[in-house]
Amino acid sequence: MNEKPKILIVDDRHANLLALKKLLSGFDADIYMARSGQEALSMTFEHDFALAILDVQMPDMDGFETLELLRQSKETRYLPVIFVSAIYKEEEYVLKGIKHGAVDFISKPIQPQILKGKVQVFLELYSQRKKVEELLEKQKKVSMELERLKEDETLARKKAEEATKSKSRFLANMSHEIRTPLNGIIGMADIMKDTPLNTEQQEYLETISSSGDNLLSIINDVLDFSKIESGQLSLEKHPFALRKEIESVIKMLSIKSSNKNIELRKSVSEDIPTYISGDSTRIRQIITNLVGNALKFTQQGFVEIRATIKERQKEQLSLLIEVEDSGIGIKEENQRLLFNEFAQAENNITRKYGGTGLGLAISKMLAETMNGNIGVKSTFGKGSTFWFTVKVNEVSTAEAEQKKTKAPEEKKGKRDIKILLAEDNPVNQKVAKIIFGEKGVDVTVAENGKEAVEMFVSGEFHMVVTDLMMPEMDGFEATRKIREIEKKNQWKAVPVVAMSASITPEIRQKCREAGMDAFLGKPVKGDELNKILDLVS
Repeated sequence: MNEKPKILIVDDRHANLLALKKLLSGFDADIYMARSGQEALSMTFEHDFALAILDVQMPDMDGFETLELLRQSKETRYLPVIFVSAIYKEEEYVLKGIKHGAVDFISKPIQPQILKGKVQVFLELYSQRKKVEELLEKQKKVSMELERLKEDETLARKKAEEATKSKSRFLANMSHEIRTPLNGIIGMADIMKDTPLNTEQQEYLETISSSGDNLLSIINDVLDFSKIESGQLSLEKHPFALRKEIESVIKMLSIKSSNKNIELRKSVSEDIPTYISGDSTRIRQIITNLVGNALKFTQQGFVEIRATIKERQKEQLSLLIEVEDSGIGIKEENQRLLFNEFAQAENNITRKYGGTGLGLAISKMLAETMNGNIGVKSTFGKGSTFWFTVKVNEVSTAEAEQKKTKAPEEKKGKRDIKILLAEDNPVNQKVAKIIFGEKGVDVTVAENGKEAVEMFVSGEFHMVVTDLMMPEMDGFEATRKIREIEKKNQWKAVPVVAMSASITPEIRQKCREAGMDAFLGKPVKGDELNKILDLVS
């Protein structure tokens, strides 16, 4: 509830005060009386007055002196003051009053209607001022609240960013810790395939190799999902042949389809250009996911990949790629769950068929990132058709051939290349030495980054291949030291290649900043190794 406005009347004669109070009694205001300037000043410390009516002629401290002191205080600097005086008509007093800050003069004897009229004006002004002050106060509170919300939002954003960074660091560490022993398992299994084995041993080895590949696929799914979810996935755009990509998927999964006696076939519309521009790796990843799932849930019959143009706008195409199977099908109520992360149609699917439940969620995210969509049509017990769309651009054959980089030919036989390998894990040391050795490369092993830097100074190497996470000195610091040594001695810079299980975009960027030239992921693949060796001029 709003308080009444307060009026201060000051006069040294009590009778005058009573007369003024009665005169002002018609206003909805509280009237305060003071019999001296000093008493009036004391009251202003305790109350917020809308108006003061001040007698000029008073003993001890007259009205002019009182007003002068009022104007020196922050609280009463702008308090409207009306002087009441019997000497109002004398010009020097009027000028003196204005100089001290009075807003008006009323002569004695007081005419009631004139006083009431003036008081009414100042009370209305006070009321308007209070409303403005209330609005300003509300605006101030709103501004403070908005500022608080802004600070909360900034804090929340910082916490979210820190959580994302922590998550990325955790995934990088977990990726390294899991892939390091996995590199040894898969690497040694691949090496053993070229050694004399009996039929039973070959069967055991295939089981080890298959299990390692399955584990690697699960790790890749989790890392891919995390990268896409946190917005760290960057798409590439380059010319590629869709028919060749589909052929590569069929070739890769042909053994699986043959073992299950399932016909794996394709149908690519003739109006799809020979070359299109987009991210072939991610498009192939979606097709592989869908075909892999189709083979998993199909016991007999076929799996067919179909590609058509859904829409064309000049050089931009919307591709529709479908994967149809004659498998177990999906109940209608379960179809909407398929593209949710870690979800599968039935609880017993994981136990019977395996998988993380991430493949379709990743496919959905990838399709949407490429301005497309994904969906399914299925009849329970009769099969399913999974489909997705992506936006690509048509590219002329001439332009594609110009941009296409020829794959390096594998160089066989002894290579006169000396490599310094910095790797702290004994199993990975052995795997790397064998793999590089098969390429005819001479490998010298350093147990950590510090040892690698010391060996680099004393020996002549054509390339440095370094793990990233090592004791004593990690691969980043070792690379920086090697670059400093080259600069100091004016040596020709040798290629430095990161070999690590941590393959996040942040790690790749740190490698580049440290001065590394290329990145070799674990487990090491033969074709990637050829590209790395071709860095040696």
